Amino acid sequence: MANAASGIAVDDECKLKFLELKSKRLHRYIIYKIDDKSHKIVVEKVGGPEESYDAFTGSLPEKDCRYAIYDYDFVTEENCQKSKIFFVAWSPDVARVRTKMLYASSKDRFKRELDVTYEVQATDASEIEIGNLKDKAN
Repeated sequence: MANAASGIAVDDECKLKFLELKSKRLHRYIIYKIDDKSHKIVVEKVGGPEESYDAFTGSLPEKDCRYAIYDYDFVTEENCQKSKIFFVAWSPDVARVRTKMLYASSKDRFKRELDVTYEVQATDASEIEIGNLKDKAN
């Protein structure tokens, strides 16, 4: 089904890969992009469970927008192992205005379809530092 605001549909693989990350822990992160030809949100890259946060942030393009999911593992003050799944809306300041508007208008519906609670909106690398996820997770 296409997004009413932007006309962008969501490819079935997007939800499938997300469910694999959420329930089976098969992936550490997923990078999504809007495919101009098909007018769909598609999976661009999937990071294995052993991949680092640096590998994740390095997968985000410097000058283009993306959506991403990151499975953040951490230890609480009570020494409990926990995990939170973050939705990352990557929209660098240097991206084209039209692209930023398309991603912004498609984001809420896509996030709702994946049913993700935690969100990080980032326009530069400093906004997706691991400390920001840590602060939001606690």
